[in-house]
Amino acid sequence: MTVPLFATRDQTLLDELLRLAAAAGITPDVAGDGGAVLRGWSAAPLVLIGPDLADEVARLHPARRPGVHLVVWGGVPDQLFRTAVHLGAEDVTELPRSDGWLTELLTDLGDPRRGRGTVLGVVGGSGGAGATTFACALAQVASRRGPAVVVDADPLGPGLDRVLGLEGSPGTRWDALCQTTGRLSSRVLREALPRRGALGVLTWRAGTSGTLQAFALREALSAAARGHDTVVLDLPRHPDALVDEAVARCDRLLVVVVASVAGVASAGRLCARLADPSRLRVVVRGTALGADEVAGATGVPVVARMADQRGLAEAIDLGLGPVRTRRGPLGRAADEVLTRVSVLGEAA
Repeated sequence: MTVPLFATRDQTLLDELLRLAAAAGITPDVAGDGGAVLRGWSAAPLVLIGPDLADEVARLHPARRPGVHLVVWGGVPDQLFRTAVHLGAEDVTELPRSDGWLTELLTDLGDPRRGRGTVLGVVGGSGGAGATTFACALAQVASRRGPAVVVDADPLGPGLDRVLGLEGSPGTRWDALCQTTGRLSSRVLREALPRRGALGVLTWRAGTSGTLQAFALREALSAAARGHDTVVLDLPRHPDALVDEAVARCDRLLVVVVASVAGVASAGRLCARLADPSRLRVVVRGTALGADEVAGATGVPVVARMADQRGLAEAIDLGLGPVRTRRGPLGRAADEVLTRVSVLGEAA
């Protein structure tokens, strides 16, 4: 169901909400009393409640759920925040100040790709493991199945647009997103990023250095997952609170491991410090050690393995990205990972 629920008897507020809904191409259900609100409470993907009905609905003790916003026209009385807490509302939104944000929120409901895509994190088990290259390869192959985006969470990396040959493409980068506030629409993000076909990329502008802001990463990942079938997150190896939060948002975390004694030892230490080992999987690069040996040393199942790919640097320098053909080592490994995740789900 993609029909939001507007709960208010205030005709001025309702007229404004209906105007925003029309701009977003959405026709809502409207409830004028607490009983009607309860009937639509669970099914609606979004609930907007006016202050005139907020106390009445709160006294009915509806089940806690996401996507509830208290909306007020003009100033916000202090007591309204207490009511919002009792309702379990995510926030108190003031109109007309938040018109743009609320329109984007409503627009997301009408997005045909609405829903949550799979978020796959990629991190190197050791320095030089090729995690960034594999993240880009994974996103390239995923984009042949549906909309995909690769997100750069490593400010010191080479820049994912450079690896994919999109450095000259126009579009929004982290430096712009880190200057914005408020909720990010999935449609707006999808259309704003540099892209080639169904593949988008979010990274830093060439020649700039910056610090990733927590609010920007949260909003970008949330919008990316709502607007794409697959989100690939290229993660740095160094631990910090923001990296840990990004890892927690991944459905699967893929550790790229070099098949050498030193590479496996380093990967084992990295895997040991990551939370929730059940979501970890290893991608082995090289053939010097067997999959069983790598899995035994790291304590993490191997999901795919690949040989080194000839002509990789040339393909990247030509702006083609790491995957020139799905028959190459990177293409086959990426395809295997995506197939196992999509077919086997949580067991992959």
